[in-house]
Amino acid sequence: MSDSGVQLIEVRKSYGSMEVIHGVNLSIPDGAFVVFVGPSGCGKSTLLRMIAGLEEVTDGEIAIKGRDVTDVDPSQRGIAMVFQSYALYPHMTVRDNLAFGLKMQRTDKAVIDERVAAAAAILKIEPLMERRPGQLSGGQRQRVAIGRAIVRQPEVFLFDEPLSNLDAELRVSMRVEIARLHRELGNTMIYVTHDQTEAMTLADVIVVLRDGRVEQSGSPRTVYEDPDNAFVAGFIGSPRMNLLDAVWRGDGKVELAGRLEAAPIAGAGLVPGNKVTFGLRPEHLIVGAGGTRYLYCQLTDGQPLIVEYRDGPDVHSGDAITLGCPPNRRYIFNEGGLRIR
Repeated sequence: MSDSGVQLIEVRKSYGSMEVIHGVNLSIPDGAFVVFVGPSGCGKSTLLRMIAGLEEVTDGEIAIKGRDVTDVDPSQRGIAMVFQSYALYPHMTVRDNLAFGLKMQRTDKAVIDERVAAAAAILKIEPLMERRPGQLSGGQRQRVAIGRAIVRQPEVFLFDEPLSNLDAELRVSMRVEIARLHRELGNTMIYVTHDQTEAMTLADVIVVLRDGRVEQSGSPRTVYEDPDNAFVAGFIGSPRMNLLDAVWRGDGKVELAGRLEAAPIAGAGLVPGNKVTFGLRPEHLIVGAGGTRYLYCQLTDGQPLIVEYRDGPDVHSGDAITLGCPPNRRYIFNEGGLRIR
C-alpha cells in the first residue's frame, strides 16, 4: 500500500439501498493541502467524515501514511478535525480548552504545557489564554479550535467548512492564517468547502466532487485552465464559464448563434451536425483593455453570455458589441458534457 498521506481505494458509502459515495479512488500526497469542493450534497463532508472515522465505510479502504485505518477508531487514526462550529467548552479558559484533550489522554503535564504554549505561539493567541470563549470574537474562537487540533500533533488535519460562520473580512484573514499554518507545520491537510475562492486560494490540489464522484482532481491552475468536463468548467470560476449550445460543422468549425467559429480541436469522434457545448470564460472575451467590470449579454439566438469588460468606450443596455476570443481559449464539450480535446 502506498505511503502517501491519505489514500482512498474504491471507497463507497451507502445508507440502506441509497449509495452516496461511488467508488472514490484518491491518493493525497504527504504534506499536501487538498481541498474537496463541490455543490451542496456532493458528498464532500461525508468523504471527510469517512477519513476521520466518524462515518463507517460501506466498501473499500482508507489508508493514512500507508496504514489501513478503514476499521480503526477515530482516536487512533492520527487525525485531528476542525469543524464549522467551534465546539469549545464555554466554562473553560482558552488554555484549558487547548489542554483538555491531552488531559483526557493522561498526557504528562510538562508535555501538555509545552504543546499548548507552542500552539498558542503559532496562532498568536498568547494574550487570550485566560479568557473564556464568550469573551472572544469568532475569528479568535476558530483559532482556539485549530489550536486544540495542533496540540494533538496529528499526521493529518481535517477541516470541515471551518470558516463558514465568519464574516467575509474574517474569512479572508483566516485563509491567510491557515495557509501560513500549513507552511509552518507541513502536515497533510484536507479541507472541505463549498466556496471555490477558498479552494483556489488554499489548495495544492483541488478535488471537484459531484453526486458522490470525483469529477476531476489537480492543481488549481489545471482544473481552471484544463477542465475535464462541462461541470468542472462551469463550477470552477467566478463568474462561471459561459457554456453555449453549438453545432459541430467539421473542419475545425462550430456553428454558434448562426455564425461559424473556429474550434481549438480536430473534432475526433464528432460528425457534422453533432450538438456540442462551446465554452468561453468571461475574461477571454476581448472588448478592450484596462480596469474590469462585467457585461451580461445575449447572443443573437438569445443565449446568455457574461463578458469581462476592460475599460473602453461606455457600453449601454441594448447596445450591440463585437467580441473576440483567442482560439486556444475556447473549450468544446460533447453532448454528455465530456471535454473534446
